[in-house]
Order: sequence, then structure tokens, then C-alpha cells
Amino acid sequence: MKGPYGFEMNESCTSCKTRGNSFFCRLSMVAMKQFDTIKSSSVYPEGAVLFLEQQAPHGVFVLCQGEVKLSISSSEGKTLILRIAKAGEVLGLTAVLGGKPYEVTAETLHPSQIAFVRRDDFIRFVTSFPEALQGIVNQLSSNYRGACEQLRTLALSPTVHGKLAKLLLDWSADTEATRGAARIKMPLTHEEIAEFIGSSRETVTRALGDFKHRRLVTLKGSTLTIEDREALATFVNAA
Repeated sequence: MKGPYGFEMNESCTSCKTRGNSFFCRLSMVAMKQFDTIKSSSVYPEGAVLFLEQQAPHGVFVLCQGEVKLSISSSEGKTLILRIAKAGEVLGLTAVLGGKPYEVTAETLHPSQIAFVRRDDFIRFVTSFPEALQGIVNQLSSNYRGACEQLRTLALSPTVHGKLAKLLLDWSADTEATRGAARIKMPLTHEEIAEFIGSSRETVTRALGDFKHRRLVTLKGSTLTIEDREALATFVNAA
């Protein structure tokens, strides 16, 4: 049935029409039916905070549809966006498995459908169905690689142009190019992009303006087109 924001609500994992990337989507039918009994699905509006860093872990969140921004903040209020979680990811894994506070803040970028599983239920489920362990290991490994890549970008790219170019190229990595051009929907504002690459909104706006002046990208509304990926990549390589 249609839910809020036009979502095709998926109450059951066994009959879900959008089954795909999450390791829960690839469990056996027996495990999937059991998972259905311990999860609760909801649709969250844009800007909804799922959990806060340093908050006690009360459960995991399975991102069925939508995107979630993961960030950390300093005591002075400075924010650094670590990455954008995509549909299929399970959020809060490290905290729930380790019994430690959530290490990041998770906030929806768009209206999103998310399934929640309480910590105790999740631990019992994983204990009862070891087949889920490989998927958990794979995601934790992917999260670690992503964190290393983000650290490499922030620490080893000396210019904002290089950091911004790499971010745009990463966003367009899975986009099919047409005549050498790749079109993406900008998931973040200039302010949020600045928080992603450790810069200021004004500097990001100037760098994007320079890319447009060089005809490397065009921007229409929230749609950005990378006109020349190879030329844009030279900023990354030069950095």
C-alpha cells in the first residue's frame, strides 16, 4: 500500500518489492520471517534524527528506502559529515554489537522508510541465525574502508578543489555517462558539502563556480552534470 510521501510501504521482508542491497534481503526464508517479527517499519520525514552520537544504543536501523547523513560534531559545534548511507545499509551496527554509545549522528536527507530492531532482539536474532554474520562482517568492513577513504581525502588533499572534485566523482561513480557527461542529483547543500570536506560554505561555492567557469560542470537546480570527468580528475591527481 502507499504510505506517507508516496512510498510503497513494505511491511514484510518476505513480500518486499524493493528487496536488494541489505544483507537481510538475502537471508533464508526462515530467517527473514523471524526478522519480520522483531522489526518495526516507519517512514521518516526529511531531517529526522534517528540517533545521536554518544547516545546509548537502543537498536539498529535498516535503511529500506532513502538516504541518511552520518556526522560527528565537536564540543564547539563544528560538524564533519562522514558519509551518506544508502538504501540497504544497517545503521548503528558497531554500537549495538559492542554495547558502546553511537559514534555518529544519523539524520535523514530525504523522506525515508526505515526498519528498527531493538538491541536485545537483534543480538538474539544474530545468535539464532549465524547466516547473518557474514553480511554484518561485510558491512563493517565496507564502513571501515569508507572511513579510511574519507580520512585520506581530508588529510592528504591539500586543496579544496581536489577534495571537492573527488567528492563529485565519487557521487557519480555509479552513474552511467552519456557522451562523457555524468548527471547526479546533489544530495547535500553547499553548507553540508563544506562539512563533508572540512571547508567553509563560501569556499565550496567559489570552487564550484570555478569548475563551472572552466566548463567542467554545469548546475541546474539541484542537478549537477560533470561534463568532463577526466579533466575534473586532474584536480584530484594534482592534489
